[in-house]
Amino acid sequence: MSQDKIRVVELFAGVGGFRVGFERSSSIFETVWANQWEPGQVGQWAYKCYVKNFGSPEKCSNEDIATVIKQVPVHDLLCGGFPCQDYSVAHSLSSSKGLEGKKGVLWWSINDIIKLRHPKYVFLENVDRLLKSPAKQRGRDFGVILRCLMDEGYCVEWRVINAAEYGFAQRRRRTFILAYKKGSKLHKSLREMFKKDDGAKSWMLSDGVFGTAFPVEKDSIKRMMEADVSTFTDLADLSDHFSAQFNNAGVMVDGKIISIETTPILEAPITLSKIVEKKGVDNHFYISDDKMDKWTYLKGSKKIERTSSTGYKYTFSEGAIAFPDPLNRPARTMLTSESTLNRSTHVIEDPKTKKLRRLTPVECERINGFPDNWTDTEMPERQRYFIMGNALVVPIIERVANELKLRF
Repeated sequence: MSQDKIRVVELFAGVGGFRVGFERSSSIFETVWANQWEPGQVGQWAYKCYVKNFGSPEKCSNEDIATVIKQVPVHDLLCGGFPCQDYSVAHSLSSSKGLEGKKGVLWWSINDIIKLRHPKYVFLENVDRLLKSPAKQRGRDFGVILRCLMDEGYCVEWRVINAAEYGFAQRRRRTFILAYKKGSKLHKSLREMFKKDDGAKSWMLSDGVFGTAFPVEKDSIKRMMEADVSTFTDLADLSDHFSAQFNNAGVMVDGKIISIETTPILEAPITLSKIVEKKGVDNHFYISDDKMDKWTYLKGSKKIERTSSTGYKYTFSEGAIAFPDPLNRPARTMLTSESTLNRSTHVIEDPKTKKLRRLTPVECERINGFPDNWTDTEMPERQRYFIMGNALVVPIIERVANELKLRF
C-alpha cells in the first residue's frame, strides 16, 4: 500500500455504507479491516453481503468486536455506525437505556480501539437521540463520549443531519461525529479557530467539515449552550453529575463545548417518484384485498383507552399518516420493520398499475443511496429490508469524505 493512501477501519460495518461512500469519493481511501457481527443471528447476513460485495474475507472479522480488538490493524481513519437500538426512534426515550444498554456498551469497544491505535480521525454515526440520552439525565451519554475522546487527545465536531434536507431520498435524521487527534491538520485548524472570537461559531457555520459539506444559514442561530467536560475528576464523576442540552451542531476543544442550533440551507430532495420502479413489480409486493382494512386501520388516527401496570387508565392516541405515501416527497425514515404489515412501513401507489403496494428491496436500497441489488445475496427478503432499515444514507458519507480528503 502506498503512503498516500488513507487507511480505513470500519466497525459495525453492516453492508458497508461507510466504505461505499468513501470509495465513491476517492481511491485514496483504502479499507484495511472491518468488523460486522450480529449477535444471536445464525445467518450473519450483513457480513455475508459485505464479503460478497467487497471480497477479501480475511479483512472482515465476523466476531464480537470486544473479543478481537487486538486484531485491529494500524489505521488513519476509524469509522462506524455503532449500534443504535438502545436509542432507536422505535422506542420511547424514557425506555432507552443509553450507554448502559446491551448495545450501548459497544461504545467502550470503540474507545478501546482508539486507545490502542490512536487513529488521526474518527468518524461515527448514531441516531439523533444520542444527544438527549438518557431521559433522566439528558446529554450524559454524549458527554461521556466527548470526555473519552478528550482524554485520548481528540477535539470533536458534530452535526445532526436530516438527509432529505440536503437533497437525498429519505427523511432520516442522524448524529454524525468527527474527532481529530492531536497532531493532525484538522485538530490544529479547529484548535486555532476555537481561540478566536466567535471562531467556534465560524467553524460550525462554515469553516468546519460539516459546515462546508452541509451548509447552514449563517445568521439564524436559534440557541447556544456551553459546557465543559474537563472539570470532572474522571468518567465516573461525569457520569454521575453531567447533563446538557446539546444542540444540533457543536464543537469540543480541550473539554470545552460550544453547541448551537443551526438551520440548514435546504436542497431539493430526491422524491420517491424518481426512485420507484415504473414498469410494475412482482405480485407479492401488492396489498391484497383481505389486508387492506388492517393497513387502513394502522395508518389512520386512533384513540385507545389503556391501563398502565399501576392501574392508571389513560388514552393512547396517534394521528394519521399518509396512506399511500406521496410520491412527490422523499421517503420517511426507514425502520428495520419495513417488510412487515406495520404502521411505519411505506405503502405507495404503483406508477404502472395504480394499485397500492410495499416498496421493493431495490427501492429501499435506492432510498439509502446504495447500488441496485446490493443486498441481493441469497439472503431472505425480509433481511434485505431489515438491513436497509439499519443502514446509512451513503451520499452523506460521500460528502464528508470529499471534505476529509482535502484536509487530511
